[in-house]
Amino acid sequence: MTQTNSTVAIQPSELGVNPLLEITNLNVYYGESHILRNVDMGVAAGKMVCLIGRNGVGKTTLLKSIMGLLKPRQGMIKLMGEPILTRTPDQRARSGIGYVPQGREIIPRLTVGENLLLGLEARPGKGRKAEIPEEIFDLFPVLKTMLWRMGGDLSGGQQQQLAIARALMGKPRLLVLDEPTEGIQPSIILEIEAAVRRIVETTGIGVLLVEQHLHFVRQADWYYAMQKGGIVAAGPTSELSNDVVQRFLAV
Repeated sequence: MTQTNSTVAIQPSELGVNPLLEITNLNVYYGESHILRNVDMGVAAGKMVCLIGRNGVGKTTLLKSIMGLLKPRQGMIKLMGEPILTRTPDQRARSGIGYVPQGREIIPRLTVGENLLLGLEARPGKGRKAEIPEEIFDLFPVLKTMLWRMGGDLSGGQQQQLAIARALMGKPRLLVLDEPTEGIQPSIILEIEAAVRRIVETTGIGVLLVEQHLHFVRQADWYYAMQKGGIVAAGPTSELSNDVVQRFLAV
């Protein structure tokens, strides 16, 4: 059931018995500016969760906090039941979080293939095979035809597909995407939507994404709406009303 109040609690029915990601009472500051306020939210395995809200409300700050790029003053973040606040960003990646930041951060003077192989660094342990599994090309066929092209020569949509594929090379349990459709042409947006939905349905990976594109938002199983650094609404996207869209989703 959709909630629209100032304190939205994690719902047991959403997270299941063993939640993949669980965030409780998270407070994050930039200097003395209080950015995230008592954030409670979660992601279940095999589910796609979308975080919506207008620009500047703290969405990217939340994703950076999950990845360890920002240090909360208060609260808890658990991955598969284990606290991860003391882990560094690279340790969190090896723990099973794949992160695609806003802007994609493709290395322009490396080839597509070399960019993909960098994703292997997120796999735990030794003995990683320096090869790209065929499943990557099943999701993003265009990458197979461009393995020897420089990452910087790709279009924005192709770079976004490469960034997601690179994150998948680490075999994450949780995939975190920050505005994956920003600045991308509509036809490629639909391809990325379909690929992310397929990842969720076929691999059991949990996905948390920040997104403004309404059609993509509605592909998610669950949404959280953020305002002034707090979660102010949540529910299944099947119950995402036009009123909530108008109030919290930038257009």
